[in-house]
Amino acid sequence: MAIELYSWATPNGHKIHIMLEELGVPYNVHAINIGAGDQFDPEFLKVSPNNKMPAIVDPEGPDGKPISVFESGAILIYLANKYGKFFPEEPRARYATLQWLMWQMGGLGPMLGQAHHFRNYAPERIEYAYQRYTNEANRLYRVLDTRLSEARFLGGDAYSIADIAAWPWTRTPDRQGVNRDDYPNYKRWFEEIAERPAVQRGVEVLANLRSEGFDAKAKEILFGATQYARR
Repeated sequence: MAIELYSWATPNGHKIHIMLEELGVPYNVHAINIGAGDQFDPEFLKVSPNNKMPAIVDPEGPDGKPISVFESGAILIYLANKYGKFFPEEPRARYATLQWLMWQMGGLGPMLGQAHHFRNYAPERIEYAYQRYTNEANRLYRVLDTRLSEARFLGGDAYSIADIAAWPWTRTPDRQGVNRDDYPNYKRWFEEIAERPAVQRGVEVLANLRSEGFDAKAKEILFGATQYARR
């Protein structure tokens, strides 16, 4: 039976699009247009109570019954464990992969998201925030570049869920205030992953529905009172 995927064409969404394409398992996509407020629909909140996408419903969960999973990192771990791919069994490699996945979830994604927001979406330039998150973006790319000077992939020799999690967030470094040429190991890694057919298919999922940027209504939904309303 197909996995039901609730998503949008964002870095976090692309993580799961890529993972499902890499696994080659059947899935049905349900577009959650975050600029239109789909993430606040009561039916979606039953699947993702934090009103964030992506989320999945697997009709064949661990006990044979349906299970819903939200948070992209948790979804990656769930799918990797279910299908036995992209998450090594050997303990040292497994923990290396897990720590870099957590690094992406706790640092790379949130900080690059803030850099992207204050550089591209803030209604006015706030110099402190602009510099703070641009500097942090570059620091994180240095961490990434250093790691990739030591290993082919984030978890070691093998492509894993850590790479699947991090790669979509590094597609537009210029919008994060980062010069990709300053980080040659990152460039090598990025380009190698970009050549994977499943990655190329994954980034096209829902891409035709997403427009560049957000209009005033979408910004209010994403960043204004609508986001914080009691539900």
